[in-house]
Amino acid sequence: MTRSVNFPVFILAVALSLSSSLLAQHSDDPKPIRREVYEGGKIYDISHRYTPEIPAWESSEGLGKTFLRLAASMKNGSFANVSEMKLSVHSGTHVDAPGHFWDNYYDAGFDTDSLDLQVLNGPALLVDVPRDKNITAEVMESLHIQRGVRRVLFRTSNTDKRLMFKKEFDSSFAGFMTDGAKWLVENTDIKLIGLDYLSFAAFEESPATHRVILKGRDIIPVEALKLDGVEVGTYSLHCLPLRLVGAEGAPTRCILIK
Repeated sequence: MTRSVNFPVFILAVALSLSSSLLAQHSDDPKPIRREVYEGGKIYDISHRYTPEIPAWESSEGLGKTFLRLAASMKNGSFANVSEMKLSVHSGTHVDAPGHFWDNYYDAGFDTDSLDLQVLNGPALLVDVPRDKNITAEVMESLHIQRGVRRVLFRTSNTDKRLMFKKEFDSSFAGFMTDGAKWLVENTDIKLIGLDYLSFAAFEESPATHRVILKGRDIIPVEALKLDGVEVGTYSLHCLPLRLVGAEGAPTRCILIK
């Protein structure tokens, strides 16, 4: 049996709901809305917020309170509030460019402004890596990633341990080993890899693993992604790094759309 809808009552309810929302936004004591998921699970923000407590490479103090400061303040007589920021381009959610570990590429100008937006945006597969394991050749083979898949986000035990929410840098994070990176280059069509800590490469083999991935200049690493609360599967990935000419890395806003 079809249930009838009283449209005047329905419209009034919607109007009251919208009015309440608008009043909340324009009240004398407004509060910002901070979201991770939009439109009932259709859009996921997989970027981390920049805060003094977010971890920084080999630091026990995170980014620290001085990475962001109010250079001009209305309270001190300025006509506007103006903030300044000082931090490594490899802080928070960010991308690596080929010049990060290849000096000849750095000199040639292979910076974040030269990265291909067609690689950074498009269908992407989110997979779970066997827990408490680095991504070796054996692990890569066990994931059975089909040819033709160009973008893969690897969720590891880093997400379970909430390492990106801990101020002190943890060198035991899970990441790619050199043999896993070589296997990926030689046996897949992947051109974008995303991981859930400050480096896609495991700490103990970081330089060698970075060089394997960046050597061909056609694979883009996206690091420090926020992958908790997102189901395994295929999404539309959108990553837009800052266009920093001459920089080998750049902060990036990344979202997934279901």
